[in-house]
Amino acid sequence: MFQVGKAIVSEDVLEKEFVCNLSACKGQCCIDGDAGAPLDKEETVILDQIYDKVKPYLRPEGIEAIEAQGKWVIGEDGDFETTLIEGKECAYVIFDGATALCAIEQAYNEGIVEWKKPISCHLYPIRIKEYSSFSAVNYNKWHICDDACTLGKELEVPVYKFLKEPLIRKYGQSWYTELELVADEWNKQNHFKKRS
Repeated sequence: MFQVGKAIVSEDVLEKEFVCNLSACKGQCCIDGDAGAPLDKEETVILDQIYDKVKPYLRPEGIEAIEAQGKWVIGEDGDFETTLIEGKECAYVIFDGATALCAIEQAYNEGIVEWKKPISCHLYPIRIKEYSSFSAVNYNKWHICDDACTLGKELEVPVYKFLKEPLIRKYGQSWYTELELVADEWNKQNHFKKRS
């Protein structure tokens, strides 16, 4: 583990390789699982504010789930989450053929809203757990992302490089620059260990 600012970062974030392979996984992370995407308190307010602009992008079943349960819900663990359709896929999921996409991100890409999507979605496969004085930044291994791990290995892209944009969105440029320095030092030490 490494400390960068007030975040404790797992070595896996530096060591594991990952590049999303949407053509292979078809956006399964938006469909599988037993809970909605984790949300920060501020994000629940954003969802409330942008819903009317995102609504035209949603499927009828997504609208029905949101209007019955709310634009976000409180999960079993007491945390804020996106709403699910019948306990399955995220209510904000739309489809392009067989591929699951995010209606919020679609609206963002078209300039309708200024918020890309929940930071937990943008950061995946990193999961962040907030504590009172620090946050834990961990790599989350999920079998549906095996193709992304394979592609990451082929392209030699570590998780922290693949997730540069959302990490900067979450922690800022100076934090990310410090993470890069830590990664460079860690890579040098590991390269030296492998050679000796």
